[in-house]
Amino acid sequence: MMVRCIRVPRSEGEGIRRALMEDGLLDLDFRIGSDGDGILIPVRCDAYRGYAAEEADLRPSNRGETDYKALVDVPEELRELLPKSFDVVGDIALMKLEDALLPYRTAIGEALMKVTPNIRAVFLDGGVKGEFRIRDLEKVAGTGTSETIHVESGARMKTDPSKVYFNPRLATERERVASLVADGEVVIDMFAGVAPFGTVICRHARPSAVYSIDLNPECEYFMRENMRLNRIGNMECIIGDAEETVAGLPKADRIIMNLPQMADRFLASALRALKPSGTVHLYKIMERADLESFREETARRMADEGLPMRFVRESELKTYSPTMSVYAFDICPDGVSSF
Repeated sequence: MMVRCIRVPRSEGEGIRRALMEDGLLDLDFRIGSDGDGILIPVRCDAYRGYAAEEADLRPSNRGETDYKALVDVPEELRELLPKSFDVVGDIALMKLEDALLPYRTAIGEALMKVTPNIRAVFLDGGVKGEFRIRDLEKVAGTGTSETIHVESGARMKTDPSKVYFNPRLATERERVASLVADGEVVIDMFAGVAPFGTVICRHARPSAVYSIDLNPECEYFMRENMRLNRIGNMECIIGDAEETVAGLPKADRIIMNLPQMADRFLASALRALKPSGTVHLYKIMERADLESFREETARRMADEGLPMRFVRESELKTYSPTMSVYAFDICPDGVSSF
């Protein structure tokens, strides 16, 4: 049957499929197909992340009902409040609900499990809390704890969102950064969480060393487990203050700063720890209207510190609120034109 789909490289397939699922744009009525070096993913949109939709002959999935909204029993006047997407981490789902839907959270969770057979449990996500960026979770359906193993880009990563920071929506970005890492690079991840960036980099590139740093002591167990699960021997797990730690590490070819609420506050420390030919990957949540002023103010502030720099690439990764988005910035010391 001819259906709408996007054609993506196999290496990006799982990341794009997961992102489409989270955004509610994956057409679950049809199976994913293949064509040469690419895969064909059925979609409910005209384009996604730069991939234009096309028509292709794909087989029906024969899954029966795929929309949990058709199964859940909530008052009709509340149906428009039902979430359109949810996060999947390994075999658990994390959903956010409006206050009016909270009395129906168990019914909603059970409906999600019926249409998503790979999910073991559903948790109500009360949001990120504290300096360690962990999630306030309440199990509303299913079995077991929130500890799970998440598969991404061929890497297996143990995590528990109730104890450590982990963002499944950065899979494509982690693949991109890993693809840039040259043989023998020194990589520092200043706010590593369970080290998903380091894990994917070590799986797909050949750095000489990756230093994964996080302030949360719970992260060390998960970092070391992910090294074990992926047979990684060139990553060092460090629990401590990143701003202090980087000063004592070897100069880096690449520094990752995934602390989107405030990473730019530590940019001077990162630039001082960077080789002249290196790159900083900085992530920032911000008002879309403030993008230009952020670039100008950041460059001015770094120049005042004696650290001239330039933005060599930027991309809008995802929407955070009606007026805000999460951005990725690639930053180099001034005069460097490649990354």
